[in-house]
Amino acid sequence: MFLKIFNAYRRKRQLAVLKNHPQSKLGSIKIGDEVKFILDAEMKQMSVGKSVNFRDNIHILVQRNASLVIEDRVFLNNFCSVNCLDQIFIGENTLFGENVKLYDHNHEYSRENGQLTVQHSRFKTAPIYIGKNCWLGSNVTVLKGVSIGDNCIIGAGCVIHKNVPPNTTVLHRQDLIFNAH
Repeated sequence: MFLKIFNAYRRKRQLAVLKNHPQSKLGSIKIGDEVKFILDAEMKQMSVGKSVNFRDNIHILVQRNASLVIEDRVFLNNFCSVNCLDQIFIGENTLFGENVKLYDHNHEYSRENGQLTVQHSRFKTAPIYIGKNCWLGSNVTVLKGVSIGDNCIIGAGCVIHKNVPPNTTVLHRQDLIFNAH
């Protein structure tokens, strides 16, 4: 009983974060347990349409000068993460399976004298566009600079690092080989 009350309190707090941010526009949304919105005070915008459903354990990050637009009737299943340092657009009637990750950025890195140096707080960014009527299966990762056209299906486990034309199904092929002993 206590956990149910505590989770209801946390949901109200997260809704207050969204409603009170001057650059945030909200339609009718439903949020589950353990949903976290981290909105920079200087973000460009966060717009969420009507009938958007955030299930449990969702993480949404919108940084300084970044823009996140989620159109009407979008569904984000459990454990999804949207990390916006530049610009992310999610079209209407789009469905995310569990554990979908969006990253519109990548760490800057260099190689000098055979040594790799990764910058933990410097990034290269490029927008992500996901069209309307798309379905991203469980464990899909979408990387910076990608555009996914309307009416696409992205199969479970795919890492999308190139543009996907409209009306396309993307599958991750992996052969399982069984050898008898």
